[in-house]
Amino acid sequence: MTKNDQNDTFSIRDLADEFDITTRTIRFYEDKGLVLPTRQGQRRIYHKRDKARLKLILRGKRLGFSLDEIVRLVSLYETPNDKLPQLQVYLETLQGHKKTLLQQKEDLEQTLIELESAENECKTAIAKHGKVAEPEG
Repeated sequence: MTKNDQNDTFSIRDLADEFDITTRTIRFYEDKGLVLPTRQGQRRIYHKRDKARLKLILRGKRLGFSLDEIVRLVSLYETPNDKLPQLQVYLETLQGHKKTLLQQKEDLEQTLIELESAENECKTAIAKHGKVAEPEG
């Protein structure tokens, strides 16, 4: 089945190709209840809603959100008349991840300073060692 422009339906392969993911990934999100295709026999028929949800899921994944965070955000997507709750939760999630990343950045910068110091100490020790007479034997 290919994309039907008139009905805005998609096959699992259509979505996998469009988002450059595997069909297994889409089935995983389906198992988690994040996308809800209809069925025609064994065929999964995805709709615009599923495509939009998949786009949100993948964006959340790129931003480093946990599956629980993604589920929470996608469930808020279902309230199109009042976007404020969704935006507030999204903002809180973004701020939490930003705080975590800034702390990790600070930790990495400190680790790099410590590595630089250890590297210099090692080079100094090697230089001194090279000037010390080798024991005979």
